[in-house]
Amino acid sequence: MKNVLLIDFGSTYTKLTAVDITNERILGTASAFTTVETDICEGLTNGLKILEEKIGKTEFFKCYACSSAAGGLRMVTSGLVPELTGEAAKLASLGAGAKAIGIYAFELTEDDVLEIKALSPDIFLLVGGTDGGNRDCILHNAKMLADILPEFPIVIAGNRTAAAEAKRILKNSEVYVCPNVMPKFGVLNIEPTQKQIREIFLNRIIKAKGLSRVSGLLSDILMPTPSAVLKAMELLSNGTKEEKGIGELVGIDVGGATTDIYSVADGMPEQMNTVYKGLPEPYAKRTVEGDIGMRYSVQGIVDSAGFDEISKISGLSKERVSALVEHLKLHKDTVPNGDKELEKLDFALSSCAVREAVRRHAGKISETYTMMGQTFVQEGKNLTHVNQIVVTGGSLIHTKETEKIARFAYFSPDEPESLRPKNANVWVDRSYILAAMGLLSSYYPDAALRIMKKELEFHGDCQ
Repeated sequence: MKNVLLIDFGSTYTKLTAVDITNERILGTASAFTTVETDICEGLTNGLKILEEKIGKTEFFKCYACSSAAGGLRMVTSGLVPELTGEAAKLASLGAGAKAIGIYAFELTEDDVLEIKALSPDIFLLVGGTDGGNRDCILHNAKMLADILPEFPIVIAGNRTAAAEAKRILKNSEVYVCPNVMPKFGVLNIEPTQKQIREIFLNRIIKAKGLSRVSGLLSDILMPTPSAVLKAMELLSNGTKEEKGIGELVGIDVGGATTDIYSVADGMPEQMNTVYKGLPEPYAKRTVEGDIGMRYSVQGIVDSAGFDEISKISGLSKERVSALVEHLKLHKDTVPNGDKELEKLDFALSSCAVREAVRRHAGKISETYTMMGQTFVQEGKNLTHVNQIVVTGGSLIHTKETEKIARFAYFSPDEPESLRPKNANVWVDRSYILAAMGLLSSYYPDAALRIMKKELEFHGDCQ
């Protein structure tokens, strides 16, 4: 029997999943507070004790880990035009599992660089210009960054004719050069940059977060947690040579501070009279809504949905909703724990979080008229025909109303411009294994896929 231990060092909890590779089954799961502010080993040790109580003393053949501890991978990007190289930089960062804490366009100002220095990102992504195109912006921004003597690594992935000069300007910094994220107008090439970002995460960021202290136990720390989840979503969707996937999907992860949305789908226009506007989006896409979360970012849900809507969905009065939301702001560790009012509020908050985050992730369509007659313009991904939704996150998996909450991701006639799924099966990650399966897929993809298809709770019969 070959057993593998998979660890997710989260900002709040360290989650452990033990897997029997030979029989392709979950032996058990456990979680404990991460304790990143003191000694991250404490959280891991406590989690291992809980796991041992569940499954007994177990020898592990390998141990792999991912991490979003201490804020995860925090990145700042700068590009030329926001809708083009700026957007390409953002897609590269998010797809690598990062949290974009700052996005800048055009030439950086003195105030910009002082703000960037104060943000102190884990990595700065410097892009701008297609190959052979504009050189001035990326070189100007390199000089501005050089003036503040950045203590963070810089990845240059812009106009290749300016990359070497930009690196010379930043000679006193830790610099990596990658192929242009947008070598030609409207063409994305973000995979090499994503690979470089992950390597920096492994070689530098892990040590800064204190995870090197547990290196004796680990076989490898492979990637940021969101990157592991995206990898699991891709595997579940696409399958392997040996095992069929479930098809195009949308993934939803509602957390306490952010809501992550994933889509593994083509998303291009389906009608002959529809034209596409903007950059083509990656087949596997991740977005992060940093203002939408169940506790730390509860005000963002209120701001986007409004007290009237939350009151309507929850069945609570506006006054009671307001009072409970204020309580959550002060007591972020609050869980319903049988409190019916809090259960109703959390149902409404998570429903609104799902609707708003999927709305932002999905594309939009608008109607216009040309000499050829009626025409439609699509921006972003068309997800209307995606019929699989995968959900995770505490507020979705620790409730009996998961399927009802997931339905808030659906297309609504009230918003005909939003290209969200029209109908879908719902798969629930009730045991919190998606990140673990993303890790496992790097070495045992067939086993990881079969375990997900067996363990994820299925609702619906959408064909």
